[in-house]
Parts: sequence; structure tokens; C-alpha cells
Amino acid sequence: MSFKVILATVAALLGSVAIISPAAAQGARPAAPAAPATAGQIDINSASRDDLMSLDGIGEVRADAIIRARPFKAKTELVERRLIPEAVYEKIADKVMARPPAAPAPARPAQPAPRRT
Repeated sequence: MSFKVILATVAALLGSVAIISPAAAQGARPAAPAAPATAGQIDINSASRDDLMSLDGIGEVRADAIIRARPFKAKTELVERRLIPEAVYEKIADKVMARPPAAPAPARPAQPAPRRT
């Protein structure tokens, strides 16, 4: 494939990114999703301490314990890990969710140093 074809392909791809996400094309990072995810639910994997404390039965100590115990695969882990009692969970179950954390980028194997001849 010639250099001009590769360059044109890259330019076309970058042009489509600018159409999809002007902020990304300008070098700005996309905004992180807010803690209240859907229909007023709070994501226990990303909510701030204040957001967690806004829930019934969750004070400073429990909010800090939830933050330290992250990440959660399911919201039921709040009871399973004994972070909150079942009675508190029943009050807040419809107000919280556990969105899976973003998967880390796969580590790239180290490239061997170029050989000098």
C-alpha cells in the first residue's frame, strides 16, 4: 500500500472522528459519566462520597466503606460484603446500580531493543 493511500485513510478516519466528537478532535478529553447514571440511580462504583451519603441510611462511615470496597460487580455485594444491613439495602436498592468499571487497556509487551549491526 502506498504512503499516499495510508495518509488519505488516516485523514479520512480523523475527519470522521471530528464529526462524531468535536471535543476529541480538538484534544480535549471526553467528560466522565456522572455518578447518577440512569433515572436518578447512583452508580456505587463511581459515586462521590456526598452522592452516597444522600441515600437513606448511608452516612460518612458507610460511604467511606463503600468507596474503599470498590469495584462491585453487582449492587447486592453491598449486603454480601456486610457493608450495609439488608434493611438499609431494601430502602436504597431501587436508587443504586453497579455499572462495571471500565476495563484497563491491555498491557503491550515490551519491545526488544533494536539490534545494532
